[in-house]
Amino acid sequence: MPAVAHINRIGTALPPNDVHDAFVDFVGTLIRDRRDQLIFKRLVGRSAIDHRWSFFTPVKDPDGFTADAEGFYRPGAFPSTARRMARFAATAPGLAEAAIAGLALSAAELKGITHLVVASCTGMVAPGVDQLLVQRLGLDPAVERTHVGFMGCYAAVNALRLAHHFVRSDPAARVLVVNLELCSLHFQETGELESLLAMLLFGDGCSAALVTADAAGLALTDFRAATIAASADAITWGIGDQGFDMVLSGRVPAILQQALSGSAGADLLRGQSPDDYGVWAVHGGGRAILDAVEAGLGLGQGALNWSREVLRECGNMSSATIMFVLQRIMASIGSSVPRGVPGFGVAFGPGLAAESFRFETVG
Repeated sequence: MPAVAHINRIGTALPPNDVHDAFVDFVGTLIRDRRDQLIFKRLVGRSAIDHRWSFFTPVKDPDGFTADAEGFYRPGAFPSTARRMARFAATAPGLAEAAIAGLALSAAELKGITHLVVASCTGMVAPGVDQLLVQRLGLDPAVERTHVGFMGCYAAVNALRLAHHFVRSDPAARVLVVNLELCSLHFQETGELESLLAMLLFGDGCSAALVTADAAGLALTDFRAATIAASADAITWGIGDQGFDMVLSGRVPAILQQALSGSAGADLLRGQSPDDYGVWAVHGGGRAILDAVEAGLGLGQGALNWSREVLRECGNMSSATIMFVLQRIMASIGSSVPRGVPGFGVAFGPGLAAESFRFETVG
């Protein structure tokens, strides 16, 4: 019988600067249409986001608001994709190290890592972050490395799936999974309301997880994906001359709610009732996304509290977000969450697709 993969530990890290309010102020200067300004202010109040984090330091100057202290986002001269990727290369590895430090692994445990999976959708560099981490952490140079890139918010589930398969094929495998996202590198200079509302959601963050056959933490049961028909244009992610261009249609919540209330939801739940799952780890793509999942699956009040807390405190950190949710669930095992409870996790992204997994609380 194959070994059961367990998420034993999760560490997380955030950059030092809370930029949410500063971003809202800055975006206010980009919107010229009075009606759009009012819509934006109203939706900011309904976003259920209080904080988002970045390495950029927001400042105000005597002539008006400047996005950041170093002038990276200077009105009329937003940076090229090359400058953004250079900043990713300079900043991202340190944030990954901080998240890994949260795992409190000894030197011997680090040396015993057999597989390294790095998921990142917001930056590219070669040698990759995986190679840089091998050097910085003193991992075995022969560690098996895998990069999961440009998949969007559900990349974390794919990274966990890889770890799941590694452990099932080799019970001695010790897999380090890193989800590293610097979304604030991709703000665009635009007055288009839908684009600005999409950018309003995103912040930076990183998670690290240790996945092994050791029976502690969360036992990973299985994985399943579903693609929603006729929705490919609802979420798109392209590389432009001034960063990565995210298109997040306002139709996404309605599409998800309809799909989850029908055959797609039944398939993801493996034919079970939502009541069969006692714990929910849902990617907090936005308040409307969480509302759509709650309504589409008919979840009880409070089922998505962990997801809503992460959204409120950190925003949408792309692939890292669901790992922050799982960390909170793990911290609650033995207190508000009993051992042996079945759980369900899901994240959404381009396709429009849902990547799901089932787990059980072990503690």
